[in-house]
Amino acid sequence: MSVSLGLWLCGQAVAQKAAAPKPVTPKGAPPAAVAPKGGAAPAPRAEAVPLTAAVTAPPDVVASAVAAVDKLGSEVTRGNFAVAVERMNPLWKERLANQTKGGMPEVVKQIEGASKRLAQEGVSIISFVHLGTPRSFEVSPGTRKETVKDETVEIEIFTKWLVFVPTLTKYRLTLRGNKEYYYIEKVGYQVAVSEKGKNDWTFIDGSGLTLNTLRRLYVTLPRDLELPPIEERKADETR
Repeated sequence: MSVSLGLWLCGQAVAQKAAAPKPVTPKGAPPAAVAPKGGAAPAPRAEAVPLTAAVTAPPDVVASAVAAVDKLGSEVTRGNFAVAVERMNPLWKERLANQTKGGMPEVVKQIEGASKRLAQEGVSIISFVHLGTPRSFEVSPGTRKETVKDETVEIEIFTKWLVFVPTLTKYRLTLRGNKEYYYIEKVGYQVAVSEKGKNDWTFIDGSGLTLNTLRRLYVTLPRDLELPPIEERKADETR
């Protein structure tokens, strides 16, 4: 029997076929400058220098993301599954709503129903903690106004941190007609995202997440990026 925290965080319980991803229309090049009448044509624009994302967030940012994941796990372990919906990444939440007839209210309804069914079937989450080394990246390009030589200019920046936080979740199962407990461990991960300077983290559970899907949400992730591993295994009670 395979169970996953992604039933709540990632919307695995939503029994709808995923809508085909909408094609992304790249923004066109800026229009060519037009020379004013009777004057010389303006100088051509300098070619923009591509942004280079940092691959390591400051230690305090990473620590904040890890602490937020642990807090999320603590709430879910206590049965507060509503927090999983409340802290779901807004881009991921919008994606689920667009894929589901009835939108986000139906998503929430089905996620809550899945959690109740698991409880009825004797499945409970007894621990959920971070495990391993996080990885972080800058994402979400934007601009910031700065004054350079008495002139206001727009500087290209990355506005958010994205942190992969590996996790270990332990489940307890009670099979019908059997008084013995069975334990399962799941190695997974959370994708924690926050605006820079705020440390207000939202999450995407790694269960069912593909690299292509994540890239559609955060297009500047490295081309050679590999997602953290996911593994389920039988565990001892004391492990």
